[in-house]
Amino acid sequence: MNTAASTPTPDKPLAGWRVLVPRGGPWGDGVAASLRAQGATPVVAPLINFAPANDLAALDAALTDLEAGIFDWLTVTSATTVDVLYAHRTTIPQQTRVAAVGETTAAALQAVGYRVDLVPDRDNSAAGMAEQLTALEPEPRRILTLRSEIAKPVLTKSLIAAGHDVRSVVAYRTVGVPVTERIARDVASGRINAILVTSGSVAEQVYAQFPDIPPTTVIAAIGPRTAKDARRAGLSVDVIADRQTVDALIDAVSQFKLPHAADEFQS
Repeated sequence: MNTAASTPTPDKPLAGWRVLVPRGGPWGDGVAASLRAQGATPVVAPLINFAPANDLAALDAALTDLEAGIFDWLTVTSATTVDVLYAHRTTIPQQTRVAAVGETTAAALQAVGYRVDLVPDRDNSAAGMAEQLTALEPEPRRILTLRSEIAKPVLTKSLIAAGHDVRSVVAYRTVGVPVTERIARDVASGRINAILVTSGSVAEQVYAQFPDIPPTTVIAAIGPRTAKDARRAGLSVDVIADRQTVDALIDAVSQFKLPHAADEFQS
């Protein structure tokens, strides 16, 4: 290995780093590309996936009505919801506007070709989305909210209270995806230098699947809410992105010094 080529520089601050990306698909590919641009070696290891909702008939009916232009707005509160839309090859009509809860979800939508019309300016949460959407739409609108089985109906209740016609549908159940033995060993040995935590569900899987994370491994949360969920799951969070975006998350990791020599684990 050419260790000189892995020495961090201003344009490659993460040279020599191995960073675990906890989601696959187009979003994971995009994160991996951003990490490579910073000099890092991305390790894409999806920790979560979605399982079909228990009431598939309700989901199919909602997506059919969405494609027919029944709704004025579609709200998307997670990247996993984007996976569901993409898996169903759902077409969102031009007249239906799309609201994403934060930059991570917006990036996931854009990665598979969906447009984004609204991202909350300040509070990247269901409550923040409801507040901004209600301010933008004082008149009653038809809104489809897609959510996970375990999500609290904060957004739906807030929009209904504001007078909107809301259909809330469970789009998926979140399930853990076991990593390979090699990745588990690489995390335990410290060969993985940083783990990106992008949601509470990811945090739970990181804690469950990697019981012996070395203290030198940087645990990076994409925002305060995710950091709170990660700590609740049992993780020690080392850094929190100052904006809920992948670029901000990667920048946050780049502020740390590589904890190992570049060739320490090279075989």
